[in-house]
Amino acid sequence: MTQRVWVGIDLGTQSVRTLAVSATGEILGSGTAKLASNRDGARHSQDPATWWQAVRSSCGSALGSLAGADVAGVSVDGTSGTVLLVDPADGRPLTPGLMYDDTRAAGHVDRVNEVGATVWASLGYRRMQPAWALPKLLWLLGEHPELAAPGRARLAHQADFINNALVGRPVATDLSNALKTGADLINESWPTDVLDTLGVPARLLPELVRPGTQIGTVCADAASVTGLPEGTPVISGCTDGCAAQLGAGALAVGSWNSVLGTTLVLKGVTSELLTDPLGVVYSHKSPDGRWLPGGASGTGAGAISRRFPDRDLDELGSRASDFEPAGVLAYPLASARGERFPFVAPDAEAFVLGTPRDDHELYAAMLQGISYVERLCFDYLASLGAPVDGDLLLTGGGTRSRYWCQLRADVLGRPVKLPTSAEPALGMALLAATPGRVPAEVAAEMVRIGDVIDPRTDVAGRFTEPYLRLVDELAGRGWLPGQVAEQVHATTRR
Repeated sequence: MTQRVWVGIDLGTQSVRTLAVSATGEILGSGTAKLASNRDGARHSQDPATWWQAVRSSCGSALGSLAGADVAGVSVDGTSGTVLLVDPADGRPLTPGLMYDDTRAAGHVDRVNEVGATVWASLGYRRMQPAWALPKLLWLLGEHPELAAPGRARLAHQADFINNALVGRPVATDLSNALKTGADLINESWPTDVLDTLGVPARLLPELVRPGTQIGTVCADAASVTGLPEGTPVISGCTDGCAAQLGAGALAVGSWNSVLGTTLVLKGVTSELLTDPLGVVYSHKSPDGRWLPGGASGTGAGAISRRFPDRDLDELGSRASDFEPAGVLAYPLASARGERFPFVAPDAEAFVLGTPRDDHELYAAMLQGISYVERLCFDYLASLGAPVDGDLLLTGGGTRSRYWCQLRADVLGRPVKLPTSAEPALGMALLAATPGRVPAEVAAEMVRIGDVIDPRTDVAGRFTEPYLRLVDELAGRGWLPGQVAEQVHATTRR
């Protein structure tokens, strides 16, 4: 029998990654193609034409050895907040792609938040940030006023541009990528009153659909250059962060994916939209209509790379278990300053309380400090009413350290699961397989768990006191709201 295959395409910052995946999660083919950026201070852009070139190359590599396979669907993710304007007839790019971290539109943010305050509050995030897509769209229209005329342009997110090329015409955008452009995820529509007031013409906006919706099929021209068979269903995708969550298999209510890379990102599943009075947590919408809340912290493994740029981390980690807990308390940040989750404090700075005996103790303290912030994230989510008692799946570069995974299980006091592969392209292949099915059931079939780590019973409670000390220190510095610190103390077992 011809094997069925689903294709996932991940549009990253530095490369495009494509995977061809079987119904049981076996990776049958893969391909990667590099991307280049143009950076100038607050500006970060890419040439959209290079995205399509990279997709063509990576798809060709992934499908090169699968001639005759039954490709049942393809789905694409993109970096969150990356936008451009395209020709409404053929999808040709009319502007560069303004990337997810481009903040050139900072001058538009106050106006966006003033006009959209009611809608943004109803969606839980309360305020848009300078790098979000809607301010950048206003900047593009200000720079190119001629494109606001009827029939001259259409908004496209990064994934939309590739979907347009795959289908051969402009197609609908997904709610996930449209969140930072102002889409009302509750009503699954554009907030036309807000956008009209801001000067965004309704004709500029694509139709909105949920992730996992078929939006077309691969056209003949795209088939000839990608290796995807003509007629392959094209399934609407999501942001790269949501794609990673899908790839980890965190799709059941109460399950969470904790991604520890340069920074720490948590994403979970709830039945109802979380209401966060501090605006720290914001939620995407899942293919089945449930909610995917989460947040990105300023802490993470990038803090360790910054402090120990040329050291052998395996050697430093060889003695980490000698300091449980460390005699010093660390709050590590990946960049010079700024925290976003579980609290917002632009002026927050990394610190170490006490003098470490040597670099081994400092390293151990930093591992513990990042783990304490992870625990604080979960405590904050629980205080909002989020279910946090489901599976916890750990992904990201931090999982390469078995000791750190064990430490995180100990600090959190719960088992953690390590998927064998959880990259965003796998999540997109999984999403391509969801139409007509329950996403969590598809994940159970396609996501493979490599290991389960239980907390050590002999260290139960060992990290409680230093955790609470960090909570108090963050509150004392005015970064963590006092009421949050009080809630943590009230619910933490000493």
